Amino acid sequence: MYPESLNNAINSFKRLPGIGEKSAERFALSILDLDEEEIEEFSKSIKTCKEQLHRCKTCGHLTDKDECSICTDKSRKDNIICVVEDYKSVFMFEKSGSFQGKYHVLNGLISPMEGILPEDVNISSLITRIEGKEDVEIILALKPTIEGETTTMYIKKILDGKGVKVSRLSYGIPMGVDIDYLDSITLDRALLDRIEL
Repeated sequence: MYPESLNNAINSFKRLPGIGEKSAERFALSILDLDEEEIEEFSKSIKTCKEQLHRCKTCGHLTDKDECSICTDKSRKDNIICVVEDYKSVFMFEKSGSFQGKYHVLNGLISPMEGILPEDVNISSLITRIEGKEDVEIILALKPTIEGETTTMYIKKILDGKGVKVSRLSYGIPMGVDIDYLDSITLDRALLDRIEL
């Protein structure tokens, strides 16, 4: 139905997560309305992202420098480290604007079933980061799945005896949600993470 070049553009957009056939068509057709300069800028920005972004040498977050802007920010608390699975989680926390510590990005979760072992994720550099620091708190902000729980338990175990406070995000019932619509795992976690009033 479409010319080959337009089909190629549609198929390229479909490679992006969450983009189906209709959205890909809409994006590809929208490109035709851009002038030459806008097209050049659009394609250059994508290419630049791919070429210049890499992992921060300290925390593993995305940056175009040696260290990310969070690691170099002197106003942030150096002894409170939030451990997350990937850089997308860092962006989510930063949008809330409430966390004033630093991050450590694992770039994956331990999953023996998929052949992902502790040495395959960015855990050893976390241990290096906390050496010599006082009053360290590690906040484990990993998803409540088997892989997330396995990784949480592994990190907790290797930090035992190091004088580090280890906490994790509470899981449970989101505000405004009817209990009738919750799954049993969420309800169980809400009961386990209950707080005294």
